This record gives sequence, C-alpha cells and structure tokens, in this order.
Amino acid sequence: MDNKVVTTLARALHEVGLPTLRFNFRGVGASTGEFDQGNGETADADAVASYGAARWPGRRLVLAGFSFGGYVALRLALTRATARLITIAPAIQRFDVTAAAVPDCPWLVVQGDADDVVDPQAVISWARGLVPPPRLAVLQGVGHFFHGHLHELRDAVIEAIRSG
Repeated sequence: MDNKVVTTLARALHEVGLPTLRFNFRGVGASTGEFDQGNGETADADAVASYGAARWPGRRLVLAGFSFGGYVALRLALTRATARLITIAPAIQRFDVTAAAVPDCPWLVVQGDADDVVDPQAVISWARGLVPPPRLAVLQGVGHFFHGHLHELRDAVIEAIRSG
C-alpha cells in the first residue's frame, strides 16, 4: 500500500475529488493471513469496498489496482457494481483472466512498454482483444515500477477520469 505506484494512483484520484482507501493484501507488511491466489484477496478488497460505501454513503465505487492488485480489482469489478476500473500493469499472465468477462463500467488499463515484470505485449494484446476493449494507455519506455515516469501515470489516470 506504500508502493510509489499505488501512492501516485491515490494522489491522482484525490486530485479529481475521489476519496481512497489503500490496504495491504493478506500476508503483506503487517497484514495477517497468507496469500490465497486472488480468492481471499478479492474477498478482502470487497470488505474494504463495503467499508468505503459505509464511510462515504452515496459515492460510486471506483476500483484501482497495480500489478496483482489490478487482477484483484478486475475480479471484484465483475461481481460488484463499479463506476470505474483502473488497472495498472495488471498481472494477467500470472493469473488466469481468459474466462473473465469485461466489467460493465469505464475501464482504463495503463501499461509501460518496457515492463520487465508483466509482459507488455501480452497485456496490450489481451486488452485490445476484449469486447468492448478498455481504454488503453501504453507509456513508452516505462518499466513496471514507473521509475522516472510517475507523472505520466498520474496524468493518464487524471485524463481518463476527467474525460469520462
């Protein structure tokens, strides 16, 4: 939750007036529990979304996630009413997304073309093959952790939200 990509994403959402909640997945940092291949983590994200709905009644849910968190956010967006989905370098090769439907909300995928953790061509091909395809922002020369390019990530997120 303290990763610079995650904090940049949270700041971008704050800039456009969206409250955010960041949390560690089970077994990360001081969180208890053990890794559950996305199943328990999706349930955890759902619990956080329920907390946010109680804290900010009447606000529509925006889900965002980076890498594994992008996979979890996609899974949750398929089961919970979501106003917008943002996935940053989603870990689609490590987890099966072939059977995943397309969420019924505006969706932004941000991918660096020099990512050394998540295969950028796999993400780009996958995103372009979805019907309807999500909005895809491919950032040139950008690796997985957006070193030196966090401002481009921020700008892509803000522009996508402001443009609808």
